[in-house]
Amino acid sequence: MMGGVSIDDDWELTSSSGEFRTVVLVGRTGNGKSATGNSILGRRAFKSKASSSGVTSTCELQRTVLRDGQVVNVIDTPGLFDFSAGSEFIGKEIVKCINLAKEGIHAVLVVFSVRTRFSKEEEAALQSLQTFFGERITDYMIVVFTGGDELEDNDETLADYLGRECPEPLKNVLRLCKNRVVLFDNKTKDESKRVQQVQQLLTLVNMVMVDNGGQPYSDEFFVELKEGAVKLHDQKEQVESLKGYPEQEITELKKQMYRSYDEQLKRITEMVEMKLKETTQRLEHQLAEEQAARLRAEQFAQVAQMQSNDEIRKLRESLERAQRETEELRELARSGRCAIL
Repeated sequence: MMGGVSIDDDWELTSSSGEFRTVVLVGRTGNGKSATGNSILGRRAFKSKASSSGVTSTCELQRTVLRDGQVVNVIDTPGLFDFSAGSEFIGKEIVKCINLAKEGIHAVLVVFSVRTRFSKEEEAALQSLQTFFGERITDYMIVVFTGGDELEDNDETLADYLGRECPEPLKNVLRLCKNRVVLFDNKTKDESKRVQQVQQLLTLVNMVMVDNGGQPYSDEFFVELKEGAVKLHDQKEQVESLKGYPEQEITELKKQMYRSYDEQLKRITEMVEMKLKETTQRLEHQLAEEQAARLRAEQFAQVAQMQSNDEIRKLRESLERAQRETEELRELARSGRCAIL
């Protein structure tokens, strides 16, 4: 463990094989990220239980090998982009997530629950994800709804649910994802049903890969951490080849090696934290502009309403005046007739 981030000694396992997929679970605490990860893996690898405070406290990678030999790396995350956690914590977790996915991310699984309504916090988190990683990240996003057992108990399909419970921001998310969506029942004891769910998901993952030319999502942070991991691995091999050298010299080489990697991690973590602050400031500015625009619209509506009310008042007064004048004319007419008679 260096700089709070574990170094995966078998990182080269995935880099030497094209038959692997790395997926990252993101979403609000309590939506069922860890349970979904366990369903994909086919075992209880991630801690998962009903909890309002969340169980996952740090990014974690678990791996499974499918029957066809394909390796699936699943990365579970705490509430990334939940800014109440603090940018320092989030920054370190993002770096750890990137470090675990050195080869890039093949799909981002955005986990929602049919048991809870789509919230403003989730909308903001998705905006943060896009702002931090760039608009291109949406090309890798797949929406996973948990709580399939509840819909089944109510004799509903996911289409039924989305037809009655889909606010406009969520519709926009689905459009961005090109309607790549799958429903998971993480409570099922039916193995064939679990396998079918996972297969549907992996089919979507493969579609994402095809749409992106087979290339996983990657950026400068991924590239730098991968280069650092390669360098660290090569240095380890060099140290291990120094048999016969004094133990003191080998120990010092190891210290230098890990110190160098720690410095790299620290630098990248600071870069991530700086980008997070920029993301937060940009979103706050966007929110302020939206609030200002909404306030202007409300003020315009109030002015329009006041003008409308004034016009209605003037019209009412005009009608009342016309009615009085008409009544006076009638009175005069009646008086005139009486004089003639």
